[in-house]
Amino acid sequence: MSKHATSPSAGTMSRVAEKVPPHMWFGVSAVFHYLGPAFAVLLFPMVGVLGVAWFRIASAALVFAPITRPWRTFRNAPARERLLLLALGGCLAVMNSAFYLALDRLPIALVAAIEFVGTIGIALWGLRTGRNYLAFALASIGVMLLIDVPSLVAANGPSLLSDLTGLFWAALNGGLFVLYIILGHRISEGGASSGVERLGAAMSAAFLFVMPIGFLQALEAFGAPQLILAGIGVGISSSVIPYVCDQLAMSRLPRASFAFLLALLPATATIIGVVVLRQIPSAADITGVVLVMTGVAVHKPQRL
Repeated sequence: MSKHATSPSAGTMSRVAEKVPPHMWFGVSAVFHYLGPAFAVLLFPMVGVLGVAWFRIASAALVFAPITRPWRTFRNAPARERLLLLALGGCLAVMNSAFYLALDRLPIALVAAIEFVGTIGIALWGLRTGRNYLAFALASIGVMLLIDVPSLVAANGPSLLSDLTGLFWAALNGGLFVLYIILGHRISEGGASSGVERLGAAMSAAFLFVMPIGFLQALEAFGAPQLILAGIGVGISSSVIPYVCDQLAMSRLPRASFAFLLALLPATATIIGVVVLRQIPSAADITGVVLVMTGVAVHKPQRL
């Protein structure tokens, strides 16, 4: 791993990261994990699904570049680390594209359910205590109550079951999300600030990977400044804020604990629905939120 000097701003970020509990960083990420896609879905009819994916990654790369100086990270990194950054960049490009293609065809709750399934294996791999198995069981039951897949199927009818294309994209997104957790933890090793710098380099690589995927659709929006600003907003809310917070949490949490905390995402979505969309939860939803919160409270992270 390279040992190049970090910038003063990176040192400041490291000090801030150490003062804030890692669970709070994860909480911020969980909120924007759903706010970002909500903005993106509104842009699908005007920009196109892959065009929005291009704006998400391009704007995030643009924000990261002057702060993290990805060219310096690539220059100073050994060959193995460069391959890791390129792998994460490719993962981000394809994962985000698959995520939006799935959202264009399936309800977000079902996409979230499929995304969460892949993290179960990571969480179970590193729990290894009776207390943590209990925490995982409580959180899993809570997530199932929140997702309520049978109701989703009943509400959407045979079209949901027959949309194999949407299910394919959702499954691909779920698999790549697991890879993102693994690679994200790899680049977070060595301190929160260096992890964010490597994230900026990986996002620059993601921009190169996504260029042939969504540029033509995004190009059609270049004549409308309001669409460009909206696309930049999607990138900041979907890829800058949550991914930075993920790095600040990953640098201080074991991989299994981070994967376990992902059970909070459906609960966060329910709370956002109440506050932002005035969607009153059912008794099952409230029970699910309570079970997830109880599971998170009972869970005890393994030492790094």
